[in-house]
Amino acid sequence: MKRTKMKTKWPDKLFVVCNTLFMIAFVVITLYPVLNTVAISFNDGMDAVRGGIHLWPRKFVLKNYETVLHQQNMITGAYISVARTVIGTLLALVANALLAYVVSRKRFLFRSQLSLFWVITMYVNGGLIPVLLVYRSLGLTNSFWVYVIPGMISAFNMLVLRTYMEGLPESLAESAQIDGAGDFTIFSRIISPLCKPVYATVALFVAVGQWNSWFDAMIYNRMRSEYTTLQYELMKLLSSVMQQSGSANSMAAAGQGAATVTPVSVRAAATVVTMLPIICLYPFLQRYFVTGLTIGGVKE
Repeated sequence: MKRTKMKTKWPDKLFVVCNTLFMIAFVVITLYPVLNTVAISFNDGMDAVRGGIHLWPRKFVLKNYETVLHQQNMITGAYISVARTVIGTLLALVANALLAYVVSRKRFLFRSQLSLFWVITMYVNGGLIPVLLVYRSLGLTNSFWVYVIPGMISAFNMLVLRTYMEGLPESLAESAQIDGAGDFTIFSRIISPLCKPVYATVALFVAVGQWNSWFDAMIYNRMRSEYTTLQYELMKLLSSVMQQSGSANSMAAAGQGAATVTPVSVRAAATVVTMLPIICLYPFLQRYFVTGLTIGGVKE
């Protein structure tokens, strides 16, 4: 028997062409700012002020990265940033997952009232001074744990996890209860394996927030250099460069032909240094950003 070839209609071909062009344009628009920042970070600061740098540095130098990496307390800040990111992400994921599981159970009393209360906290807070006084009374200021403990519970992350857990088939938990499983067993062996996509999403949200945070270091640990963070040190570096830059002519005269740095070039180098770990982390979590892991389970 001869196989009949399915003819592709011209609207389908037009859709494929338009979709391909749109995706190419989207990739270019998304990728260009990143590549442009990398090019400026490797370019001489005074030359970068002139503009016209696109995807390749016009005057290649490493002075910008030397300025960023040789900043005082930069290594200490990097250690603290990595520590707070890893510990803070793990503790926040565990705490929010446990709370979301409890709230997602239909037999839990006051689940709707508590959910509404947590939603209100997303829009209303006590203000900076009351929060500072509470942290000080709890002994969290001038310590590492001020980066971790206050961020363990997030109303937004908890609601995301709760919504995902409520979408799982209730028959999975009921069948485990019939076999004598308790809540902790159901959560750890049935619910959690099915929640890997939302766990990865929440973990990425928390990790990016922890890694990019610098305001809490300035407010709560400003006098303790051993608890400084990478972002706070980079912020101080950028502020000092902007204060010491002066006019372009005086910088050129002071440089005497040597490579110079400007706020534009230092900001680009600092941006590359801070975004590199997140870019390296994302591919490992991307494979979990899929749904349908409950296929094959008990259907309602």
